[in-house]
Amino acid sequence: MQEPMTPWQDELLQLNPFEAMDMKWDFVLVGKSSSLDSIEEDKRRLYIAELEKKCFKIKKVRDGEKIFYGVQAPNDIFRKYIRLLKNPDKNSGLNHTNSDHVFHTTRIRIVHFILHKTSIKTEEYLEDLIKRGVFETVFPLHALEDLCGQKLKQKWARWRDVIYTQPVSEIREYFGEKVALYFAWLGWYTIMLFPAAIVGLVVFLYGFVHFNSSLISQEICAANTTIMCPLCDKYCPFWPLSDTCMYAKVTHLFDNEGTVFFAMFMAVWATVFLELWKRQRARDVSGWNLYNWDEDEEELALDIINNPDCNIQQHQHSYLRSTLVLLGVILVIALLIGIAQALVIYRVVATVSFVGSSWSLLKEHANTAAVISGAVLHYLTIVIMTKVNRVVSTHLCNLEKPRTFTDRENSFTTKVFTFQFVTHFSSLFYVAFFLGRINGYPGNYVRIAGLWRLEECHPSGCITDLFIQMCIIMVLKQVLSNCVEFLSPYLCFKFRSLKERRSRVHSEHGSEDRITETWRANYRLGAVHTFSLFDEFLEMVIQYSFTTIFVAAFPLAPLLAFINNVLEIRLDAIKMTRLQRRLVPRKANDIGIWLQVLEAVGVLAVITNGLVIAVTSDFIPRLIYKHVYGPCGQENTEGIDCLTGYINQSLSTFRTQDYEHLTEVHEPPNSSIRECRYRDYRSSDDYSFSVQFWHIFAARLAFVIVFEHVAVCIKFVAAWFVPDVPQNVKNQSLEVKLEDLRKELSEMPEESDEFPIDISPHPYRDLLVEASLIERSTEV
Repeated sequence: MQEPMTPWQDELLQLNPFEAMDMKWDFVLVGKSSSLDSIEEDKRRLYIAELEKKCFKIKKVRDGEKIFYGVQAPNDIFRKYIRLLKNPDKNSGLNHTNSDHVFHTTRIRIVHFILHKTSIKTEEYLEDLIKRGVFETVFPLHALEDLCGQKLKQKWARWRDVIYTQPVSEIREYFGEKVALYFAWLGWYTIMLFPAAIVGLVVFLYGFVHFNSSLISQEICAANTTIMCPLCDKYCPFWPLSDTCMYAKVTHLFDNEGTVFFAMFMAVWATVFLELWKRQRARDVSGWNLYNWDEDEEELALDIINNPDCNIQQHQHSYLRSTLVLLGVILVIALLIGIAQALVIYRVVATVSFVGSSWSLLKEHANTAAVISGAVLHYLTIVIMTKVNRVVSTHLCNLEKPRTFTDRENSFTTKVFTFQFVTHFSSLFYVAFFLGRINGYPGNYVRIAGLWRLEECHPSGCITDLFIQMCIIMVLKQVLSNCVEFLSPYLCFKFRSLKERRSRVHSEHGSEDRITETWRANYRLGAVHTFSLFDEFLEMVIQYSFTTIFVAAFPLAPLLAFINNVLEIRLDAIKMTRLQRRLVPRKANDIGIWLQVLEAVGVLAVITNGLVIAVTSDFIPRLIYKHVYGPCGQENTEGIDCLTGYINQSLSTFRTQDYEHLTEVHEPPNSSIRECRYRDYRSSDDYSFSVQFWHIFAARLAFVIVFEHVAVCIKFVAAWFVPDVPQNVKNQSLEVKLEDLRKELSEMPEESDEFPIDISPHPYRDLLVEASLIERSTEV
């Protein structure tokens, strides 16, 4: 059922074609109503005069405190575009577009280019005038008479259509190729997440089925007599290993036999996903006649159309500027890593504070509470640093002086993603690879400022700490980000609508009031900026990083990403069509530098998942114990689990008399504890590393090398096996080129008619040549 249209919308659609075409204004400029002799008004007049010199049609409408300027470009501009580029919009998949006309999206893009390249006598361009308050904003219109836009609202931008496929062709027709490719990529990514989510769920359920049957968990739960060393210097007593029974069971959900398989599967999945996307992208852009589109050529054509006497903007490179940019990037990364270390210090201090708390529940779970609160604090730093990273990236990008918009976008993307990646993952890298490995051992602890001990891993391993960090950050980021992303423009739109509501009777208004209402309705929508689509890509690529990097510690990440993306598609659709002003359409034949970013993330995912299994997980120590140090490695034992005694073997012994003076041990009443256990492989005599430690270290190193080489080989084989461009697309391209050449050949004049050439040998050829040579020598 279609949504009912308002009376003024219905009346607008019933206009005759000539009146409707007259109302198709390309852009609207908005300024504040000011005195006639103000500086802003003078500059506004100068800018409008410059547009009129270029034969632009301008319509001025005063509406209260606002002044709207409708801008309509002359058709001659678009004829030049067609002639210079041989109309790249022809044969591009839209049947209703005549080959002698450009798309409406192309029209908007050309006018947008000219508006921003037009300057007044003071050498101020439109962007400068907006910064100085001469104009408030500029935007293209959501055309009410555009049937494609109405179709998108009724068939795509609705929550009830959440499970239906996306109309990529209609999205491209209304929003341009760049937005269409974003939604095509997002849809493909979501579809490919489904099998990854199923496999991850199966791995999680496998651990859940063995929740109570794991031998390691059973040994920990039964270890009532195994006394562990205190976890802090003060207020921390000795404690029995059985207190961590539930923690050990939860750890087995994520650290089980299926972890290695899932990590390898995701490494292959990332490669297959990108290769299949390249094929899908080739099909789309080939159908749009953009496979061989040249952005530089189009931008040069737009420059000439705007100003025939323009000078080409040269590529620039300065080693000084590049050095300054590199130093700036290094400083920002160092700052972000410092923030991650501050979070580490917070968890250490918080653990000590929670242990000394009067709340028994907080005291018993001090370590877990510190990890959870640290993850929440990490998310807050992400929110704050996101804004800082954008400002710094903008200044560094301006310092580079990129030549084209695409160059600027690529430079900006690289810097922002690098900063955001370090912001999101620096703390996770610490938890995965450093937590519990650089803290020393009882009697020789590594301390911060000589006071606070670094955190220790749980006897069941550190992988649960990594899971808690990832789960909290990913859930908070997706839930809160989506709420803010949707509610912010929705509430702002409602607020502006209530603020500007006024009584009006549409049936009594003329065509001018209908135009004014259209402009006012578009003005009430949320503002967009040049990098609005960049924000959507960044959000999804960060999510892709969470889905692939450290996925061995969080097998439910693909499932959460899949659920989020199903909702994200409709959320973005509703936001772009109903709550925000129309994005300026941009032509593109791929997703740009984001593809290289995704490939880099895929390679990093192979490395990190291999390290998580080898270093963070207990997979290697269990494997070594099972085949070397356990009962199955000593003799052929039948009826005994090969992991029997693993927990006792993984704990070292410490004599309490060797504690440092900073450690104040609180012993239970009426007891005299002389030894305690801690997680490590050390000798009980001099606390040096045991032979088993070096055996496990060598096995871990070998596993990382083998895993990464195998995974990388599989990635290369998969990339070779799946061609980037389908054969039918290549054949189609060849056929199009052949037809174009035949057409050019048929339009050439016959040489025999206009330029007769006789190539038969002349009977006196040798004599003529000799006479010519004699004549030349005589002249000399």
